[in-house]
Amino acid sequence: MSSDPAPALVRRAVSDLDQRIEAATGHDVDTLWAHRDRGILDEPHARLVDLHRELAGAEAGVTFFRTLLHRLSSGEFPTNVALLERIDRTVDQMREAAGERDDAAARVITALEPIETANRGTRHDERKPLPPADHAALLAIAGSAKLHEHLLTGRLSVVTSSGTRIPYARFQQLESSGLVSRDTSRPLHAGQPVALTDAGRAALTGSRRASTAPSPAPVRPGTWPAAARPRR
Repeated sequence: MSSDPAPALVRRAVSDLDQRIEAATGHDVDTLWAHRDRGILDEPHARLVDLHRELAGAEAGVTFFRTLLHRLSSGEFPTNVALLERIDRTVDQMREAAGERDDAAARVITALEPIETANRGTRHDERKPLPPADHAALLAIAGSAKLHEHLLTGRLSVVTSSGTRIPYARFQQLESSGLVSRDTSRPLHAGQPVALTDAGRAALTGSRRASTAPSPAPVRPGTWPAAARPRR
């Protein structure tokens, strides 16, 4: 019999904390992972995603050994001393993987609780979601951008790494709101680097939080709400 293979880690294993993370951040975890890769999360959310990735890997390890144990006990292999030894070894490996998973989950909870506390503190004064144009502009700037001055016309505009041009008026609005900043140590004709501020990352992270509130279930045509039973 061949030796036990190392667990093959999938990109993201579902964990018991996924729904709690989505409720606290207003984004599904796949979106948070993508935002982390693009560098548009503030420090608390970036740390949360990094720890969640560790949890996903640990969860995948538990899943691997559980699947292996199920295969070993399925009757596919002859029951002998070698099989029993391998089952014992797999149980020990699964127990160790579960312990690592629990430790990773505890670290995620530690990083998640301050975000949940901050959300509870601002729940009654939730910021308005970003307008779609501002949201798109911040997303584009997050991938790196520069403020340029055209040498002939003198027109200012922000050019992102993807080639998107953001009008200077919109950039000024974002800058005055404290969502973006520029490096004024460089001349405009050479391009002043533009980046999101912490407030910009926070606004981008929470821009869709309001849209995640559950809507009331629709009443099907031809049905009536149940009447309240009279008190006796």
